[in-house]
Amino acid sequence: MSEISRIADQLDRAFDGDAWHGDPLMTILDGVTAAQAAAHPIPNAHSMWEIVHHLLAWKTAVPIRLRGEVKELHGAEDWPPVTDTSDAAWRNCLSDLRDKHAALVAAARAFPESKLNDLAPARDHSYYVLLHGMVQHDLYHAGQIAILKKAVS
Repeated sequence: MSEISRIADQLDRAFDGDAWHGDPLMTILDGVTAAQAAAHPIPNAHSMWEIVHHLLAWKTAVPIRLRGEVKELHGAEDWPPVTDTSDAAWRNCLSDLRDKHAALVAAARAFPESKLNDLAPARDHSYYVLLHGMVQHDLYHAGQIAILKKAVS
């Protein structure tokens, strides 16, 4: 198996696959209602929905970086606000998350393995670190969502 294939496998395992550590992100989000997703059960912490928006932002940004373009996320671009808390908006948000994840994995699979050690644009880390960082990013925020889910259940 190529290194790119292994990275894509890890991206999928963290997102909705057979993760070694326990439940992947989408399993944790399973059954979360729009009202639960929008809730702020922990003072000064993001809601599950805000975290999902943040995950979407990064799943959108990283394929741009993989094309060699500079993509920065600041403020509302990094943490997009939740403006519609309807059930339909939550379903659409989760559907968008699945779509953006699939696009990220496709971009990773298409990335030339020979460039994995090259520096990502405007960064002091490689594309290899960037892609593994996305695995870590999903898992970090999945843990936050798991705690928030328990707090609203």
